[in-house]
Amino acid sequence: MSLKSMVQIPQAIKKTKKLTKHKDVRIDNYYWLNDRENPEVIDYLNTENAYTKYVMQHTEAFQKALFEEMKGRIKEDDTSVPYKLNGYWYITRYEKGQDYPVYTRKKDSLEAPEEILFDCNNMAKDFAFFNLGSMSISPDNTMASFAVDTVGRRQYTIQIKNLVTGEIYPDKILNTTSSSTWANDNKTLFYCMKDEVTLRSHKIFKHKLHTDTNEDTEVFHEADETFNTFVYKSKSKKYIIIGSSSTVSSEYRILNADTPDGDFKIFQKRKRDLEYSIAHYENSFYIISNCNGATNFKLLKTNELTTEKKYWEDVIPHRKEVLLEDIEIFKDYLVVNERENGLNNLRIISWNGAEDYYLPFESETYTTYIGNNPDFDSNVLRYSYNSLTSPSSVIDYNFKTKQSEIKKEQVVLGGKFKKENYESKRVWATARDGVKVPMSLVYKKGIKLDGNNPLLQYAYGSYGSTIDPSFSSIRLSLLDRGFIYTIAHIRGGEYLGRDWYENGKLLNKLNTFYDFIDCSKYLIEQKYTSPNHLYAYGGSAGGLLMGAVINMNPELYHGVLAAVPFVDVVTTMLDDTIPLTTGEYDEWGNPNELEYYNYMKSYSPYDNVEPKNYPNMLVTTGLHDSQVQYWEPAKWVAKLRELKTDTNKLLLHTDMDAGHGGASGRFESLKEVALEYAFLLDLEGIHG
Repeated sequence: MSLKSMVQIPQAIKKTKKLTKHKDVRIDNYYWLNDRENPEVIDYLNTENAYTKYVMQHTEAFQKALFEEMKGRIKEDDTSVPYKLNGYWYITRYEKGQDYPVYTRKKDSLEAPEEILFDCNNMAKDFAFFNLGSMSISPDNTMASFAVDTVGRRQYTIQIKNLVTGEIYPDKILNTTSSSTWANDNKTLFYCMKDEVTLRSHKIFKHKLHTDTNEDTEVFHEADETFNTFVYKSKSKKYIIIGSSSTVSSEYRILNADTPDGDFKIFQKRKRDLEYSIAHYENSFYIISNCNGATNFKLLKTNELTTEKKYWEDVIPHRKEVLLEDIEIFKDYLVVNERENGLNNLRIISWNGAEDYYLPFESETYTTYIGNNPDFDSNVLRYSYNSLTSPSSVIDYNFKTKQSEIKKEQVVLGGKFKKENYESKRVWATARDGVKVPMSLVYKKGIKLDGNNPLLQYAYGSYGSTIDPSFSSIRLSLLDRGFIYTIAHIRGGEYLGRDWYENGKLLNKLNTFYDFIDCSKYLIEQKYTSPNHLYAYGGSAGGLLMGAVINMNPELYHGVLAAVPFVDVVTTMLDDTIPLTTGEYDEWGNPNELEYYNYMKSYSPYDNVEPKNYPNMLVTTGLHDSQVQYWEPAKWVAKLRELKTDTNKLLLHTDMDAGHGGASGRFESLKEVALEYAFLLDLEGIHG
């Protein structure tokens, strides 16, 4: 029997379920798909996978070629730039033919013998999915706590390795966030546990070396379901710090790292809409906060003994046009990561007041950020830089000599890439409410603005998460075949400051979707592309964006890629047993309140599917995803199949092994990209 006769367009069985809230009844015929243990559900997902394979069968050789092409640009035997911490140089390297990193260190000098801390290739060999999370080295350099996830649901198991003998102690701490931190006694380890059901990080424990993990002490319980908690050590090594954060407020507790059995002291009690973060230096704490109306945040300081807000004093006052994103403290200098008019800046200020200047950057489509700088006493700032046309560089800038040294530039193999063959620029579309929305574009030089260019428009637009314009060697497989790639910096991110985020969340969420659509219309009007050649791409909350946009203006797009899409907004936000739900109320609203329920229902992609023509679509998800449950895309595709009136492609691909981040090997994930790119290129009639 041929594959064609075996494969039919999948159609999930309808099992009517009434969902009632605020006297409003929604009918969900595919609610039953949310049972991961039900063989009928697994059968349906496998049927969809078989159908995707069948429809894309004619591109399989092309997918393999794309995979090899993308893999061929990556330097397989690669090594990170070493950094020095507490007398050791730490280096991560990849070996040719291997999927996972090897973590190593060398004592005192880079000429010293290599010590292998963790070879993830050996550790991963018995698992379909593997991720080594955080590792933490004890102050005396003899032990490492490390965390492993072999499922993809981000529930990590922590163990301790003796770096002198190589022994891994048998004690296992299950269901953690992965991060852990040592007190200064080299015996006490603080770590963070997750709630078994919701996966919210909710408790901090301490473990004493060589004791039963069942006897570990609970140090802090974050009882508020809208907060997550975490624990770390200050760069000064003086304090263990417990943080609690929600969408709109934060709170910290501090304890001297020399006295791990003491009591944590609250730094500044939580208040709704007060956000702050802290860094310790000498006898002071430096605080980034939005206090007293500092929407874009400001920098303050206070003595380490008087930490309440009433003692905080301004260091860098609030500026309406400048978002203060991060700081890095050195012995003689303060480095501030700022954002103005969408662009990253690194500002350098000497503590003695003699110097205050910015590092110069030329382009409008670049990304720069502070790198790994664990050493207080250093005269060197390590930062990273890349742009849409320039591979990423790790750069050391010397405060004293003012010289920059490129320590490493990403190598693009394959012999074809030259940055001067590509062009990037920033353009501004006018949204329907008159607001100017920026976009970053990259393409191969020589394209004509005649409306015939294939264009992939990407955006995220939630959580204040900014998608900076950055280089991708993988993306070259589209650019070299004539695609324009566009990042739309829509409201809901923080590209243009904190207000840009505030105007794209809660009861302003529709702005996110309208901005994306209005950017698409601008690109069509300006002849960059046309509806026959325009493609949209988004993942996770960006998948919600895809679902909303195709319900509103499906005619603008020839095809859509939706990766792990959050599309069943109302049902998910009403289910407080699902991971992450309660912490999301300040992002999307709480649908237990009628106003938010109605607003959410007005844009929720699943609730607004209707009989009409939709673009060609490829939807991807992971069975074990903890961020967006697999059943959201599965239900959405089932409902689209039932109602859509076109003959366009609609494909669902579920990774039966992996979670939200996709496959775990560094090259395995390229296979999914190859499928996505083949889907787009096939729609353009490009097969080589």
